Order: sequence, then structure tokens, then C-alpha cells
Amino acid sequence: MNSLRSSSASAVNASTLSSKARPTAASTEGRLEIARSLLLTPFGLTETHLNRALAEIASHGADDADLYFQYTRSEGWSLEEGIVKSGSFSIDQGVGVRAVSGEKTAFAYSDDISEASLLDAARTVRSISAAAKSGRVKTPTRRVASSRSLYQDLDPIATLNSTDKVKLLEKVEKLAKAKDPRVVQVMAGMASEYDVVMVARADGTLAADVRPLVRLSVTVIAEQKGRREVGSSGGGGRFGLAYFNDAQITQYVDEAVKAALTNLEARPAPAGEMTVVLGSGWPGILLHEAIGHGLEGDFNRKGSSAFAGKIGQRVAAKGVTVLDDGTIADRRGSLNVDDEGNASQRNVLIEDGILKGYIQDSLNARLMKVKPTGNGRRESYAHMPMPRMTNTYMLAGDKQPEEIVASIKKGLYATNFGGGQVDITSGKFVFSASEAYWVENGKILYPVKGATIVGNGPDALTRVTMMGNDMALDSGVGTCGKEGQSVPVGVGQPTLRIDGLTVGGTA
Repeated sequence: MNSLRSSSASAVNASTLSSKARPTAASTEGRLEIARSLLLTPFGLTETHLNRALAEIASHGADDADLYFQYTRSEGWSLEEGIVKSGSFSIDQGVGVRAVSGEKTAFAYSDDISEASLLDAARTVRSISAAAKSGRVKTPTRRVASSRSLYQDLDPIATLNSTDKVKLLEKVEKLAKAKDPRVVQVMAGMASEYDVVMVARADGTLAADVRPLVRLSVTVIAEQKGRREVGSSGGGGRFGLAYFNDAQITQYVDEAVKAALTNLEARPAPAGEMTVVLGSGWPGILLHEAIGHGLEGDFNRKGSSAFAGKIGQRVAAKGVTVLDDGTIADRRGSLNVDDEGNASQRNVLIEDGILKGYIQDSLNARLMKVKPTGNGRRESYAHMPMPRMTNTYMLAGDKQPEEIVASIKKGLYATNFGGGQVDITSGKFVFSASEAYWVENGKILYPVKGATIVGNGPDALTRVTMMGNDMALDSGVGTCGKEGQSVPVGVGQPTLRIDGLTVGGTA
């Protein structure tokens, strides 16, 4: 099963999608200098040493090979019961060495960045090829990869001092407690990460990226007549901590408190087959799980996806257009360059209901005889790359959200989710709604809790009957899991009406 999770969620309007920076080699050169200063120079390494390691692999005739260096500095703070109870700081660095022959991959990694460990790893993975080549291996021509400039090359940890970080979390707690006397507990967390990566490929390509990432999460517990309920919110992206100004903090607090107070009034959710309307923004996790994973190249090459072999066929209702776009400025799921040295792209996966393509890493693209799509991603230097989503969303339709809700005779209006899972082969998905409402004759009657939405991804896409004009991205909180690896992602969609979904309730 693959899963997407979030500790908090709200929406960012589609108007915040910034223009996409064109790929340039010049932007990569600047990041290569930063990468060299952290990942090569301190350990006495140069590009000559990288070429030597890649030549060791090439001497056994591998189809492809790469070196992936990474330096990551992370910091986290958390507040509970009015005090900052914990803080963490870590530095991790290392190198992953990969060789590919046909469908087979050999991989080794080390947190010891040195010439000896690099060559040792190269000799280990080269054994994937049957026999050594005769003669001297020619060194490929050096080429700096093109990449985008979607976010600043900054260290977000240094954008706010420790005292101000504590004050920010204390402000969150104070605002939430002042919002309503029923708020009895507040938890807040802040995470910052400075990630520098460098990729050297067997064909002579060099790429680098400097990836800032921050997130602020707010969770409140409200109590009324002995009943307790939880509400959460938050957001983040690839920028500094100055993003979390007073207005942004207030928005998160308002959303979290509203969700908790709404859930205090919630009744058990009805169960059965019914019309379901999904709100805009974070409910796009349904799209991510039910559709996105099924469009990843590895599953389709192996024929294990419900979408395998269906390019050019209708797989969704008319008007449904789905994209995976890693080129949106400052977004959590965006990348200047992927973890194989390919520039991120805006990939149209489904257009007006017709399947147009899959998202690809280099290995699966080569085997399927298509081009990589900038979706080769890995959790860290200790993991192999695979095709993964970046920011996955559905384009807007032409209906007013209010019109869509008013069209429900009897059904569920789900505005927030805790997360979901999907079985790739069958396409079956399950989602847990954290905020939802029961609607009859177009009127929202009351909030419900315990609603679980169950369905089949390819089938659900054909049941979309109305699409809102309010496409929004989530606020920047999603983390996607696949085969034990977690990566930051974004999701989004407009308000959607889907007929005939199964809702598992508590009533």
C-alpha cells in the first residue's frame, strides 16, 4: 500500500501558483559550488575522483550509473502544555552509488564521504554486469545539467533565531487559547531543513540542488460536556521562517480551532453508497492516492497498475485534467532538479479524461522507451530513486462550489482528510475524513465524524459529474510514502462531485 499523510492541512488558492523558471545551466553552476563546498572539498574530493568511481562501474558495462551526494541539516521544535517541551537538531551526510544493467539495479551507500569508500562502493555495484570490458574506459564529456530556479538557495534554520522560534510557538498557543474557552490543549510544531544534493552521472552530467523546507503545524483539543475533539492546520514550503508572520499564524489557528469546535457538534456519519462532494485543496489527497500512484512508471512498466497499457484511452469523465507539476515556485513538492539530475517538469497525465502519459524516472523511462519526466526521487542518499509524484492536482471546472453542494439530494460533503491509502493493482482506495458534513436537499444539516470513503480510483474518475472553479493547492504539509521511502509532496483540486461512492460510517 502507498500512503499520503499530513499532520495538518489547509488550502492555498490557485492564484498563488507562481510562474515557472526556465531551466538553465547557469543556475546549476551556482548550486554546484555550494554542493562542492559541503560535499567534496572538506573530504579532499574533486570531480576527478567522481569520474574515477564512475569509470570503475563503466568498466563492467553497466547501462547506467550515478553518484548521489547529500548534506542535510534539520531542526525541530515542539510546544505542548504551554511550554516548548522538545527540540532537535541533526546533520546527516553521505553518498549513494548505483549501477543499472537492464532491469537490475545494484546500490551501495555510505555516510563516510571519502575516496576509499566511494571506490569501494563503485566496485561493489559494478558486479551487477556480467563481465569487465576490455580496454580503457573513455571519460565522458562533462555537462552541467539544466535546472530551474524555483526557490532561494537559503538555509531556513538561520532565518529566525532560537528565541524568536520559541516566541512564535508560544504565540500560537496564546492565540488558540484566547479564541474559545473550550480549547483546553494546544500543540504546535516547527520544522526546518536545509538539504544540499549533488548528482554525478555516468554520461558526464553534473547536477545540484539546494532545497530549503519549512513547516508549521497547529493542533488543538476542544472540550465540551466531557467530549473532546481535535482540530489541526498548518503549512509550509521551500522558503524561510519569515513566511510564518502574524497573519499566517492567525489563519492556521483559526482553522484548527474551527475544526475542533465543528467536530464537537459532529454526529455519527451515515454509511452506504452516496453522492460525495470533496472540498478544494487538501482533499486532493484522494487524487494523489487513487490516481497518482497508479500513474507512476514502475507500476505501469510491470503491468501492475490499473492504468497499465491505457495511454490514449478514456480513463476519466470528460473535463477531468490531471497534472503532476514540479515547477511551481516555493511549493513543498517542487524541485529545481530531481534526484537523478533531470530538471523538473509540468507533466499532463490526464487531459479531458484521456490518459496522456506516466511519470518517469530514468530507469523506467529507458525500459519503456520514453523520456524521463523529472520525477526520479529518493528519500535520502541511503535510498534508490524511483518514480514519485511532486505536486499533483486537477484543473478547475466552471461550477460555483455552492452550486455543487446545493446539487446534493442526500450525501456527504468532505472538506478535510487525515490521510489515505491505495492498492495499486486493484485501484482500491480508502480515506478517512477529518471534517465532513451531512447534506440533504442541497442544505448542510450538521457535521459528521467517522466517515471513511472507499472506492476504486479508475472507476471514481469516471463518476466525476461536477467540477468547481475554485482549484486550490494544499497549504504545504503532505508527505508521501512508497516502498518505505517518504518524500515531501503537494496536492490540489477544485470542489468535486463524485456520484456513487461508498461511505463507511459509524451510524
